Amino acid sequence: MIETSARLLRLLSLLQARPEWAGGDLADRLGVTARTVRRDVARLRSLGYPVHAAAGVAGGYRLGAGASLPPLLLDDDEAVAVALSLRTSASHSVSGVGEASVRALAKLDQVLPRRLRERAAAIGQATVPLVGPASALDADVLTAIAQACRRRERLEFRYRHRDGTATARHVEPHRLVQAGYRWYLVARDVDRADWRTFRADRIQSLRPTGVRFVPVDPPDAAAFVARAVTTAPYRYHARILVYASASVVAEQLPPTVGVLTPAGDDRCVLALGSDSLDALAFHAAMLGHDFEVLAPRELAGHLADLANRLGAAARASASSHVGLAGQLA
Repeated sequence: MIETSARLLRLLSLLQARPEWAGGDLADRLGVTARTVRRDVARLRSLGYPVHAAAGVAGGYRLGAGASLPPLLLDDDEAVAVALSLRTSASHSVSGVGEASVRALAKLDQVLPRRLRERAAAIGQATVPLVGPASALDADVLTAIAQACRRRERLEFRYRHRDGTATARHVEPHRLVQAGYRWYLVARDVDRADWRTFRADRIQSLRPTGVRFVPVDPPDAAAFVARAVTTAPYRYHARILVYASASVVAEQLPPTVGVLTPAGDDRCVLALGSDSLDALAFHAAMLGHDFEVLAPRELAGHLADLANRLGAAARASASSHVGLAGQLA
């Protein structure tokens, strides 16, 4: 039975390696008869693998696409390549790809032999990616967190706060949320008996405890992070009345930038925070709708100064173009 199972895995690997195989070639590769190949193909079909066969001299076997993804059999080089690709995807903010990459990397890392994990780690350490304006984040940290979320296993770590201080945390991880260049862990803080968000790049000395848990009323992770990020202890908290409906503005505004509250059919209030008045002004202006600053007063004054600077720059640029045109005439 063990020999038969091993042969089935070998047959599946061969079918995945080439688009089509002749029955005789498969028999030669496996060291069995053509009749045994037919029996093994029938067993694969019974397990849900869509193996197609064509009769005749030019016929053969082909592995088709099924309704569900079967287990993939990878050789050493392929496994290392996939692991490196997933790590690369996890470190970038491609919409919808980063989170899936972390989940897949967590599963792959769990089954990779130690020698292959070491190969992938060595290549990863020697590679320097050109990343965006975010703190460097080790893919191993994301993988460990993703595995703990999947296993419902408590984690211990030290968390570095905005002011540089660090505290010990004991949490029950729920979900990882990618927001732009940032990754956030949504977890229940055991010591504080409350749900919290943690920026993954501020997590240090991460350690799985081996203790399993049952989730206690977990929140919607994406909405929870959006609220936490926009109500964080920023220097400035703005409330902006936008002359457009909340549904329209929501299509233009990432959920981690601000919280929208409808204020009528064609109006909404945007609440957001930042340590920079320039950042607040940028987000408001990029919406492309008329708006009014409700708070803070400093933002209204900053917008007036910014408008003067932009107007002066526009006039200077127009004059330069006129002068250049005269010189070229």
